[in-house]
Amino acid sequence: QVQLVESGGGSVQSGGSLRLSCAASGYTYSTYCMAWFRQAPGKERGRVASISSVGSTIYSDSVKGRFTISQDNAKNTLYLQMNSLKPEDTAMYYCAARTDSWCYRSQSEYNYWGQGTQVTVSS
Repeated sequence: QVQLVESGGGSVQSGGSLRLSCAASGYTYSTYCMAWFRQAPGKERGRVASISSVGSTIYSDSVKGRFTISQDNAKNTLYLQMNSLKPEDTAMYYCAARTDSWCYRSQSEYNYWGQGTQVTVSS
C-alpha cells in the first residue's frame, strides 16, 4: 500500500524559506510523476510543481524561480525547497503521486495523496 507522508511545514515571515519533505513507502512503480499541490482556504487545490521519473520538472508561474522540486530516490523522498516566501504562498501543501510519467495539472489525475502540511507566511 502506497503511503505519502509530508513534513516540514510551519510559520515563517515573508522572504523566508522552508523545505517540505514527502516520504514515500510501498511505491514500487518504475515510472511515476510526483507533485506538490497546495490549497488555501476557499480556493481550489492547484499544482505547485511536479517531477517525473525521467527527471522533467514543471512549475506553476506563481512559484517559478522561487521554489525547487527535487527527489532523493535512495531515500524515497520528494522535496520542495521554498525560498522568498510570500503571504500568498500560505496554504496546506500536499504531496501526490501518479503511476506513470505524465505530470498532469489536475489533481484528479493523481492516485495517491499525503495528509498535507500547513505553510503560513506572515507579512
